[in-house]
Amino acid sequence: MSRVLSSKQQEFLDNCSRRWNVKTGATGSGKTWLDYAVVIPQRLLALRGEGAAVILGNTQGTANRNILEPMRDIWGDALVGTINSNDNSARLFGKKVYVMGADNKKHVARIQGMTIEYAYGDEVPTWAEAVFQMLKSRLRCPHSHFYGTGNPDAPQHWFKKFLDSDADIYYQPSTIFDNPFLPKEFVDNLCKEYAGTVYYNRFILGQWVAAEGVVYRAFADDPERFIVDDLPEGDAIRNAVIGVDFGGGKSAHAFCCMGFTVRGRLVVLDEYREQRALDPNKLAQDFVDFVRRCKSRWVISDCWCDSAEQTLINGLRSAAASAGLGLNIGNSLKRPINDRIRATCILMGAGCFFVNRACVETIDALKSALWDADELTEDVRLDDGTTNIDSLDAMEYSFEREIPALIDGWRFTA
Repeated sequence: MSRVLSSKQQEFLDNCSRRWNVKTGATGSGKTWLDYAVVIPQRLLALRGEGAAVILGNTQGTANRNILEPMRDIWGDALVGTINSNDNSARLFGKKVYVMGADNKKHVARIQGMTIEYAYGDEVPTWAEAVFQMLKSRLRCPHSHFYGTGNPDAPQHWFKKFLDSDADIYYQPSTIFDNPFLPKEFVDNLCKEYAGTVYYNRFILGQWVAAEGVVYRAFADDPERFIVDDLPEGDAIRNAVIGVDFGGGKSAHAFCCMGFTVRGRLVVLDEYREQRALDPNKLAQDFVDFVRRCKSRWVISDCWCDSAEQTLINGLRSAAASAGLGLNIGNSLKRPINDRIRATCILMGAGCFFVNRACVETIDALKSALWDADELTEDVRLDDGTTNIDSLDAMEYSFEREIPALIDGWRFTA
């Protein structure tokens, strides 16, 4: 490792001697790089054998991907081992380190009873609060320390309240502009992609701000920027995928045909939405008619459906097979809703997301989607029947599997 540290990174090293040492801020601000390149090796080598060492992430997979893999690229396989599935530990710089997920309160049991000398936390705001509360009681050695990072969230988030408490904390916030090693083009593109959204404040400026008002601000402010009659010159639909959201109660059944272009754009090509209660046979027939209409124009081989409704999915499979549609029908991934929203906003900001003018339900849904004003501690898209969430869910199911390919460097929260 030969890279010179930024002034912000050096500042952290000069001051991170508290019981709790935390960096939050913009994506790409260099906070995590400092940890796997410098801080984690230093802390592990300074262990006194008073207790265990642990690395916690949103999931074990994200901890491995965000911390162990890039650390291994710097220090090599001999110093950074792989996770042993028998006890969830890895050998790091000669020390046994437990690597675990913290996204669910059921993970409390994994650290309950442990005495922890050193803990590192990745993406701490994405953890279950109960895991963090248990961790506080496990750091009970004279030499116990915690080092952690995360992106800002809502100002009422439990972790922000902890950072504002009188605990023994060294806290360093940062913006993307604090990292002088990022290419200007990358920073400019990221600013453009997040412009006009809550993500600009959080992932560019590193601010703890509430998600308020319209979700897709860029679309609501200038819908004509995203509504098209034809694709831009030189582009064409490569293939299309169908997403399905099932209704019930106040919600409606919705289908979305999403086109993927040869130049990496997304275009909502066709849609279906029915608010009335439908018997399964009528729903299946409407689905067959929709697929036939779409397949008459575009190449379609996959359909991803709301995985919560297996009986209805089986009905669509049966109807599609009887109609000879040649369509693979499977479960949606159901990534976290906020991951799907963030991906849509990035694609809009990058000029890679469009909606056919005929898809009036989707257009209205994107213009009217709101953040739930009653939710203060987390970001929740309003879903009380007053706005059309059904078309948005169907739309997101159609492309969520392709998010890593569409957005370079995408990091998941689950």
